Amino acid sequence: MTRDELFSTVKTILVEDFDIDETLIREDAKIGDDLELDSIDAVDMIVKLKPYLSDSVEPQVFKSVKTVGDVVNVLLPLSK
Repeated sequence: MTRDELFSTVKTILVEDFDIDETLIREDAKIGDDLELDSIDAVDMIVKLKPYLSDSVEPQVFKSVKTVGDVVNVLLPLSK
């Protein structure tokens, strides 16, 4: 999966499953501040992305994730 494809997948999940306005979802959008997702929502998002990943995600990796771009950067090496 390319970076653009993964970003598109993340964006689709955020719009469809979390009812986030598509115009708010940018690489630099902050998960908590801009998209108003809490830690439980972030875990749900990762669960929904699991079918697109070839390996499991270590929880500690997400401690440094702040933006949508960070999510894509962390998951890209694990994507199918």
